[in-house]
Amino acid sequence: MEEKYLLGVDVGGTSVKIGLFTESGQQKEKWSIATNKDNNGEHVLEDIARSIMRKWKEHGLTAADVKGAGIGVPGFVNVNKGMIHFAVNIGWVDYPVTSILSDFLQIPVVLDNDANLAAAGEYWQGAGNDAVDVLVLTLGTGVGGGVIVNGDILHGVSDMAGEIGHVTVIPENGAPCNCGKTGCLETVSSATGMVRMAEEAAEKNPDSMLYIKKQQTPLTAEILFECAAAGDQTADAVIDLSMHYLGMAVGNAANVLNPQKIVIGGGVSAAGERLLTPLRSHYNVHALPKVAEHTAFAAAELGNDAGIIGAAWLAKHKAAADTL
Repeated sequence: MEEKYLLGVDVGGTSVKIGLFTESGQQKEKWSIATNKDNNGEHVLEDIARSIMRKWKEHGLTAADVKGAGIGVPGFVNVNKGMIHFAVNIGWVDYPVTSILSDFLQIPVVLDNDANLAAAGEYWQGAGNDAVDVLVLTLGTGVGGGVIVNGDILHGVSDMAGEIGHVTVIPENGAPCNCGKTGCLETVSSATGMVRMAEEAAEKNPDSMLYIKKQQTPLTAEILFECAAAGDQTADAVIDLSMHYLGMAVGNAANVLNPQKIVIGGGVSAAGERLLTPLRSHYNVHALPKVAEHTAFAAAELGNDAGIIGAAWLAKHKAAADTL
């Protein structure tokens, strides 16, 4: 039987990344288009379909050559119905993503949360490809999470599994989170949270390198880690506190899930061992010894391609003709 193709689509607030893959996972081409958010994103899926069909023509393909498409979206999803409840960066509310895109392309389309698909990508072809139980965290503007159990995405009863960024780590007087709660992990261990804490620490320590940098340019997570690498104790303390909270949350999650691999991705993961070393230390405090002993940490390997690779994995395993 001739191998078919897969499509992976990763919808973001500014751009949509798209990849064409063979069924065995070889990437044939990847490209991106701008996310047209006019009229609450009503043209986004049509733009995606047009772009895909142009690529099909270039490669001499038709819908019959494609097994299906996976699509990742930022926000809360209903996987079984193929709907997104709310995508704040795009404007979709209770939007039937899979039925619309499937009608345009005439192929099966399956949907999941973008963080889940980044996890699936790392599991399939990245840092988690030697494990079947994987916890993937993305540290960026927020803290995203995806959980792979026995080789499949864990969704939970309302498709909300993996939202580790909204675990409460500061029960009282925590910073407000975009989810409406306070003291979430996202407020202290995302790039945004780290920068907020770095700014506060710099003001309290005017002799620090962080303070000097803050007078010259807006602080970033990258500057925070550069200052720590240069020996600034204030910067080092901010990173250690952030990793204390992350280690506590991940250690508690691991006590429940007992994963074989914990993969750290997102922009902050570029700090490498300067992030992973304190994280492992705090993780070992909170994870049960037998859990910690059998867990390996790794930096994500796929970068911005994790989402489209995970979406292609979704198409490979979940797309079926009866979803048309």
